[in-house]
Amino acid sequence: MGDPLKGKSAIVTGAGRGIGRAIAMALAQEGASVVVNDFGVKVDGSEPASGPADEVVQEIKSLGGKAVASYGDVASWQDSENLIKACVDNFGRLDILANMAGILRDRMIFNMTEDEWDAVIRVHLKGTFNCTRHPCVVMRQQRGGRIINTTSPAWIVTTGHINYGAAKSGIVSLTKGVAREMGRYGVTCNAIAPAAATRMTMDPAVAAALQLRAERGVAREDTAGNSAAAALAQMDPGAVAPIVVYLGSDQAANINGEVFGAVGGRLSLYSHPVEMRMIYKDPQEGVWTLDELETLVPASLASGLANPAPPQPPSEKK
Repeated sequence: MGDPLKGKSAIVTGAGRGIGRAIAMALAQEGASVVVNDFGVKVDGSEPASGPADEVVQEIKSLGGKAVASYGDVASWQDSENLIKACVDNFGRLDILANMAGILRDRMIFNMTEDEWDAVIRVHLKGTFNCTRHPCVVMRQQRGGRIINTTSPAWIVTTGHINYGAAKSGIVSLTKGVAREMGRYGVTCNAIAPAAATRMTMDPAVAAALQLRAERGVAREDTAGNSAAAALAQMDPGAVAPIVVYLGSDQAANINGEVFGAVGGRLSLYSHPVEMRMIYKDPQEGVWTLDELETLVPASLASGLANPAPPQPPSEKK
């Protein structure tokens, strides 16, 4: 165990497996005391269990670190409040929060049910809000803290799981908003967009869905078909942890409201969305007419734009 984070305390949600586990271990190895939170559910959010969190806590302790387990549901207002309380009660303060918890309910839009939409939005977006809102009270009083949220390349473009993509896009907006509201108190809020071989990416059901999409010529944004899926299988979740540890450190005090990509050995920084083009009409001249837009838009706002999914002829049923 090292000690660059000695005296710091951290919460990692979804820390029982995959990327969350790797981050909890890395924070502990650098000297932080860690609350390991995991609801212990399956990929689809069912069948809670305490085992995953307990196992990570024991592993940290076996290496000489300090850790306690939390089994609460991040999407529960009360459970998330209790999670923050557990950190303060056990370690005296809360310095680092890594929101990693998530589930999948993959489906194309025309097949997606209301429950599949609600479940994913609830865990990813509401869960991130819950577990950010309560710490902000503590961190504001402390005049300092680091929050690292988890988005995905799916926040830019997604196919086959728009519930997930919509939630991840919402997390980016949440991150940027929290950064602006909390920065004056010495609190930073950033996000990572990772990809790694975890049960969420390599689960048999997910693999089957990827195969079906590949056969239909529809590529998922973070795998882009079979070849990239095979590459993803070689990506260690531990490769994502260093950037999270860095963003949680004092060295990253002036990095706020940013989104970092973390895929294997590649780290990247996403740009901020900006207006690309504009046409203007004096309000005193009235609103745009359809005739005006039919003339102006193709040569200005829509110039050079390409349809990412042009119409295809109906496939022949076998």
